[in-house]
This record gives sequence, structure tokens and C-alpha cells, in this order.
Amino acid sequence: MEENNETISRADKAEKLFRQGCNCSQSVFVAFADLYGIDETMAMRLSASFGAGIGRMRETCGAACGLFMLAGMYDCATCPSDRAGKIRNYELVQKLARQFVERNGSLKCSLMLGALADKKITPEAQERTPEYYKKRPCPHIVHEAAAIWEEFIKENGLIAADK
Repeated sequence: MEENNETISRADKAEKLFRQGCNCSQSVFVAFADLYGIDETMAMRLSASFGAGIGRMRETCGAACGLFMLAGMYDCATCPSDRAGKIRNYELVQKLARQFVERNGSLKCSLMLGALADKKITPEAQERTPEYYKKRPCPHIVHEAAAIWEEFIKENGLIAADK
């Protein structure tokens, strides 16, 4: 991937997107969306609601949600009766989830944020200041989620072979 005449990883791009103000899910999903024929605006829209632990409810980490969305782009059931496709996708998501937990300690946003997690759930996103980035693990988590996908597609190819 070229950016300003430098080759950067997709994981670095995801972290950069987060530091520019994208939510965690958008950052991971958008960093790879072009590989699946999805333009950046559509990728932003598709992944927007999963940020901050799904709608800022601090549940499943948005970076993990972005990663799981990529798993669906890789291999999934596109026909309601495709049981084998569902199984393949669920196996992949579970594998990715295990890797995510190994690297980040949890899938749950509030647990990863610890004392930084909001006590009261509100839709109000916090202002992105230098202090915000210094105290939160989110940039690292976004990078790790994207690195997991980057490693996966390098090992397995961009598209599932048996589709």
C-alpha cells in the first residue's frame, strides 16, 4: 500500500485512520475495504455503528467487529440455506476472536478500557485530544486487529479458495 511514497502496512493505516478520528470499527474495516471492492465512503457507513463497543455501549470492541466484518467479506454464506458457508464463517470468526483475545486480553470494550470506561452509557463521543490518545489502549488495539487480518490474508489469500 502506498501513502506519501512510503509503503505502510494496512495495520498502520488502520491506526492512522483511528488517530484521524475514525471510530475503531471504521478504522479496521476501511483499511481493507478496497481489497473487497468497497469504496471508503461505503466502508465508513457499513462499519460506523460498531464503534466504541457497538454504538458506544462498551460491549464487543469495535476493532474486533471490524475484523469480523472482514471475515464476512472473505467467506460467508450468501444464500440462506448455505449451512456450510455459515459454519466456515463462524469457525473463522471464532479463530480470529481467539487471536484478538490473546493479543488484547478481551473482546469487551469496557474491560479493555478498565477505569477509563464510562460508568454511564451515552452517545456522546469524547473529543480526540493528544491526552485521549495517550491514556487509551485503542490505537494499539486497532493496530492489532488490523494486523491479525493482514497476517490472515497473507497466509490464506485475499479470497477464500472454496467459494
